[in-house]
Amino acid sequence: MTRMRILKLAPLALAACTAERPAERSPVAPAAAITGPAQSCIPIVEARETRIRDDWTIDFIRSGKRAWRNTLPSRCSGLKSADSFTYKTSLSQLCSTDIIHVLDQVGGGLREGNACGLGQFVPVELAE
Repeated sequence: MTRMRILKLAPLALAACTAERPAERSPVAPAAAITGPAQSCIPIVEARETRIRDDWTIDFIRSGKRAWRNTLPSRCSGLKSADSFTYKTSLSQLCSTDIIHVLDQVGGGLREGNACGLGQFVPVELAE
């Protein structure tokens, strides 16, 4: 009889543990139409500006509405609120194997914060 009660309560205990974990929010970025296959690297000189959409998504703007959208493989905490990042590369391109660092404002200066990996670069045409 005791074993039966434990077995009946076990699924409830597991469900309670799962429900307490914070849900990871999905990326929220403006609509964009994919215009080609994902790329591992992009030429740095072709990215005129960047727009940080949220803690998961960066658009590397080429010209007009043309961009490469990079959806990070995991959340980069503080990226959107800092609205800036830095990277180091000895190449003339930025690749999905590169690491970016959130730039935190501390006092009157900037400090490298969280380190985050990049994802693939998907060519898109932005809707906005």
